[in-house]
Amino acid sequence: MEIDRVDGRTANQLRPLACSRNILNRAHGSASWSQGDTKVLAAVYGPKVGTKKNENPEKACIEVIWKPKTGQIGKPEKEYEMIVKRTLQSICVLTINPNTTTSVIVQVVNDDGSLLPCAINAACAALVDAGIPLKHLAVAICCCLADSGCVLLDPTKLEEQKTKAFAYLVFPNLTLSILPEGSLKVEGEPVEQAIITSVTQGAMSVDDYLHCLERGRAASAKMSAFLRRSLPPQNPSDSSRAG
Repeated sequence: MEIDRVDGRTANQLRPLACSRNILNRAHGSASWSQGDTKVLAAVYGPKVGTKKNENPEKACIEVIWKPKTGQIGKPEKEYEMIVKRTLQSICVLTINPNTTTSVIVQVVNDDGSLLPCAINAACAALVDAGIPLKHLAVAICCCLADSGCVLLDPTKLEEQKTKAFAYLVFPNLTLSILPEGSLKVEGEPVEQAIITSVTQGAMSVDDYLHCLERGRAASAKMSAFLRRSLPPQNPSDSSRAG
């Protein structure tokens, strides 16, 4: 079942994607990511010597600071910080720089829907720009469930407000993995079947969720291809750092 969308897209169609890296001079790594009119900047500082609060002699620490476009940070933004942090921790190789902290600043430029996935995509691109060791990259997508039961990819703000439920899904980017092919697993599952992060809001059935998962995984392949084009190594020695 198809549905008419205000911007003329089909249910499976993403908004135009744009990504730029190395855009902030003082950050160790930075990137901007936009999906349609939603745009996020991400800056990476570190690794730096861990503070007492974050000290871990065996692992590095990732901290995420969310900065809204206007106003003070609230409960939703705090939840976003935690989701982004857990996602980044799962893809970073934390044993290479133990007892250090890497800070990721997420600055919202404009929110027209699918904000959290856009922020995760920006943060991953910034980690690549900073040369942070990664197991693999990740791509994030939002799938929302219309009243008709149709799944819409990459919804706008208005579509998010009108739908009864949506899911934020993060998938591994297979091609950019630095791990040996035989070890490509996430939480014990083969990477091609894996999902890194899943956050749902609203009520949806198991079948609806699995439909979102199927649509999201298909879209993630297109986003992965875009990411590979957007984040080529800056020189040959960067190829292993690029995740």
